[in-house]
Amino acid sequence: MRDVEPLEPDELERLASAAYLGGRRDEAYEQWAAAHNAHTAQGDVARAARCAFWIAFGLLNSGELARGGGWVARAQRLLDEAGLDCVEHGHLRYAGGLKAIFSGDGETAHAGFTTAVHIGDRFGDIEISTLARIGVGRCLIYMGEPAAGVALLDEAMVSVGAEEVSPIAVGDAYCTAIEGFYELFDLRRTHEWTSALSRWCDSQPNLMMYRGHCFVYRAEVMQFRGEWSDALDEIKRAADLVADPALRIVGAEVYLRAELHRLRGEFADAEDAYREANEHGRNPQPGLALLRLAQGKTDAAVAAIRRVVDEAEGPIARIGVLGPFVEIMLAAGDVDAARAAADELTQISKDLTAPVVQAMAAHASGAVLVACGDGRAALKQLRNAWTIWREFEALYEAARTRVLLSQACQLVGDDDGAEMELDAARSAFDQLGAVPDLARVDSMSGAEVTGAPGGLTAREVEVLRLVAQGKTNRAIADELIVSEKTVASHLSHIFTKLDLTSRAAATAFAYENGLV
Repeated sequence: MRDVEPLEPDELERLASAAYLGGRRDEAYEQWAAAHNAHTAQGDVARAARCAFWIAFGLLNSGELARGGGWVARAQRLLDEAGLDCVEHGHLRYAGGLKAIFSGDGETAHAGFTTAVHIGDRFGDIEISTLARIGVGRCLIYMGEPAAGVALLDEAMVSVGAEEVSPIAVGDAYCTAIEGFYELFDLRRTHEWTSALSRWCDSQPNLMMYRGHCFVYRAEVMQFRGEWSDALDEIKRAADLVADPALRIVGAEVYLRAELHRLRGEFADAEDAYREANEHGRNPQPGLALLRLAQGKTDAAVAAIRRVVDEAEGPIARIGVLGPFVEIMLAAGDVDAARAAADELTQISKDLTAPVVQAMAAHASGAVLVACGDGRAALKQLRNAWTIWREFEALYEAARTRVLLSQACQLVGDDDGAEMELDAARSAFDQLGAVPDLARVDSMSGAEVTGAPGGLTAREVEVLRLVAQGKTNRAIADELIVSEKTVASHLSHIFTKLDLTSRAAATAFAYENGLV
């Protein structure tokens, strides 16, 4: 039997890259380690350091900071001993930046990434320059310079889109940039680059490493647009692909699942998922505090959200918690605290000039004004918020704003406007399957559930009675002083609740149950 020739270092590196992209990270580390040793034995210190970098890259991104840092230190020692001036110093500065950012040291991370950019540019290495620019951009966003940070992300993604970097770097760049845009609530860029990542993943059938990430990002966009069932399907697909519990994306996937369960009123499933997200290193707040509020545990919600806001440092971290803080504080009757948070969110929205953040701030300010009884001022804020939500096709957020618009209309004496806004919100919540919000809307206005069969509301009984009398939607709208669209919405709810498909069947039901 003839001896098998050992693989050359270049072949080992190609095998390592293929294994990594295929989701077999441990196998990839073994091949890179073998290539590292082979390069070292041949005296090619720079290539040995490059192999060590990719091992560190994978380990650091999966949260294994000690092991990853060990490979960085080993590679740095080899370069120092050889006295080489090479681009691999840039790779190691970048890896040091990764370790720092995952350790919560933004200043050190920024310095490491910045140095890596300079070294990459000096040696004309587009790949490390691109990765490092994305790192600097993320740091600038956290440091309160979002415009400069986004500009760097945009610049770096040009190289990614032009496929000027390797597949491993492409996948990581997509994921890191998308996370940055999502944190800024820049939905346009989030959707644009998520679509690009989807196309890239679909073009490589054997790719596993970043496919699960792609499904999570797609699910986040779907949740925002009110496509909740589709979002849950995407999350399931992500869970089937992201099997390594060490990856940070697992916590994001589980938290998103918890959020969808909460919004749909599946509270037990939501609580389990929030706890699981916490086990994977994802802070379960502010979702868990909002769950406690929905469960009627207001004191627990207040205690949790106060702690979260106290711990949140910097505008980016505070954007996502100030809105829930306002909602919970208003529910607890602490208007002053809610007002202060709404004012802070408004100031952040002015600094960021991101439409979605502006809508969040306007919604929060409108809610406070409604609580203070200032309907006229509230209407202006809430109309601004609703316009943005509609532009971004954010069905759920738009519906929540319409509930507040209904209350503001009542404050200024516009009862017809109040009813129409509430009906529009009810229709949206019904379409979404937002059970808790639907119950809240049905507890407002003249929509208390009556003793009528099927749980019809008082207004629905009134509409059904007029239908049974043979009146058209136009005639019913005139009699009730509402729009035809509102009447149609009531009829849709009636048909759904009673499992009916026609006006004739509804008329028969009304007579059979003594409603006429």
